Amino acid sequence: MVEEAGLRQGEHGLVPEGDGWFVLNARDSPWFERTGMRRSCTFEGERFSQLGVNVNVLDPGRPSGMYHSERAQEDFLVVAGECLLLVEGEERRLRAWDFFHCPAGTEHILVGAGSGPCVYVAVGARNGSSRLHYPANELARRHGAGVERDTTSPAEAYVAHPRANQPYRDGDLL
Repeated sequence: MVEEAGLRQGEHGLVPEGDGWFVLNARDSPWFERTGMRRSCTFEGERFSQLGVNVNVLDPGRPSGMYHSERAQEDFLVVAGECLLLVEGEERRLRAWDFFHCPAGTEHILVGAGSGPCVYVAVGARNGSSRLHYPANELARRHGAGVERDTTSPAEAYVAHPRANQPYRDGDLL
């Protein structure tokens, strides 16, 4: 029988303890924001070993991160609002309930669009290698989501966008 994991109050929200099952509302989970980018909640505590899941909020014109590819599959489901998907050098508009499947190696990023926030759920496989590639891409740079030169260093890619932990911001979720 799998035991229930406890939830402890962390500095910015509830954090699961242990490997058991748990139920956690996104509003009660810790959140973080990259300066000028998305706000995200994390349900994981330390880190899930097989699957990453988070809820993200993008304001219009703000990128979710830097244009990149990685060695693991990711999937994205827009649940409210609109965003632009930059994928393999192309731009596509996504709206509520659009699903984007992103196989390993696909260059991509989301950028908030429309008149209000975009809320999406991101799910990613954990295959033991989080190696990322940030390619220089003009389309991504025009949207504030591109590096000047190719890199595999997240620290280099995000130097202008530090990450800050925070509690849930009222009004971000419907």
